[in-house]
Amino acid sequence: MRVLQIIDSLEAGGAERMAVNYANALAKEIEFSGLVVTRKEGALLNQVNKDISYLYLNKTHTIDLKSIYKLRKFVIDNKVEVVHAHSTSFFTAFLLKLIYPSIKLIWHDHYGDSEFLSKRPLLSLRMVIPFFNGIIAVNQQLKIWAEQKIHLKNVIYLPNFPSEENAISEQTILQGIKGKRIVSLANLRVQKNHFLLLEVARKVKISHPEWTFHLVGKDFEDDYSKKIKTLILDYNLENNVFIYGSRQDIKNTLNQSTIGILTSQSEGLPVALLEYGLQKKAVVVTNVGEVPLLIQDGINGFIVNATESQLFYELLVKLLDNKTLRSDFGKALQKTINNNYSEVTVIKQYLDWLDNF
Repeated sequence: MRVLQIIDSLEAGGAERMAVNYANALAKEIEFSGLVVTRKEGALLNQVNKDISYLYLNKTHTIDLKSIYKLRKFVIDNKVEVVHAHSTSFFTAFLLKLIYPSIKLIWHDHYGDSEFLSKRPLLSLRMVIPFFNGIIAVNQQLKIWAEQKIHLKNVIYLPNFPSEENAISEQTILQGIKGKRIVSLANLRVQKNHFLLLEVARKVKISHPEWTFHLVGKDFEDDYSKKIKTLILDYNLENNVFIYGSRQDIKNTLNQSTIGILTSQSEGLPVALLEYGLQKKAVVVTNVGEVPLLIQDGINGFIVNATESQLFYELLVKLLDNKTLRSDFGKALQKTINNNYSEVTVIKQYLDWLDNF
C-alpha cells in the first residue's frame, strides 16, 4: 500500500502531530509513506523520519494551480494510492482529485470544538466530501456528526495515538523546584481555557507556594495571550506560572514535571493527554470531548467539569499531597494508553479499514 499524508502546516498542534505520527508509523508497515505540507513548515519538521518522502508545496492562496500540479506530479511519481488529508487540507486533496480522478481520498477530522458542533460551517464540507472515500473521526461525537450532517457512510472512529519523539537538539530547562512542577501542554488558544489554570494557580500559590505551573505550547502573541500574561501579573504569579512557547522536546519536558493538567473547555482527543500517559504522569483534566473515555476518575486520573475551578483545585491538591497516589495514577494511565491508544493498535485498525476500500 502507498499512502500520503497531507497537512497545511507543521506548527506544533494536535492535527499536525498526528499527520507526522501517521507518516512515521506507516513507514514501518507499508511500501510507501509520504508527507506533504501545503502552506507552512514549522517546528514539527524535525520529527519527520528520514525515510519519509517529503514535499513542501508553499501554497500561497486557496486555489494555487502551480502547487496542485506539483502535488499531482509527486503523487504520480511515487505511485500513491491513498491521500490522507488532515483537517483543513481536505480542500487541497479535493483539488487534486479534480485533476487526478483515480486517487482515493480520506479526510481526517480533528475538529477540536466538539462541544460546539452545531456552530460548525457545513457548506464547503458538503460540497467537497462526496469526492472522498472515507472519513476518520478522532472522537465519537465527530463520527456521529459526519454520518448525520455530511451523509458519508464510510466513517470510522480512530483515536489519536502518542509517538516517541525523534532525537532533537532542543533541551528545555523548566524553572521551579524539581518534583514540584505542574505542566500544561496546550497552545495558547481560547479553547484551552488557561484562565481556569490561572484561577487554580492563585489558590495553589497560597496553599502550596513551592509548586509551580509550566505552560508549554505555541504563543500566538494575540489578545488571548496578552490577557493571560496580564492576569499573571495581576495575580502576582510571576514566580509561580511560567510560559515557554512551543517546545519540541516533550519527553524531556515531561521528565522534569510531576503532574500534567488540561483545563480545556472543548477538545477532541487531546494528544497532550496521551503524552502525559506515555510518560506516566498523574493528571487532572476537564470533562470534555473524548477525555471521559480515557480517564476513569479516581483510578488513572482525576476528571472535573470545566466550570468547577474549586473542585479542580481540590483534586489537584490531593495529588500535590500524595506521592503514592501520583505514582499509582501515572502507572494506571500508561497502562490505559498502551492497551487502547498505542500506535500498533491504531495503525492496525487503520490499515484494515483501508484494505476494504
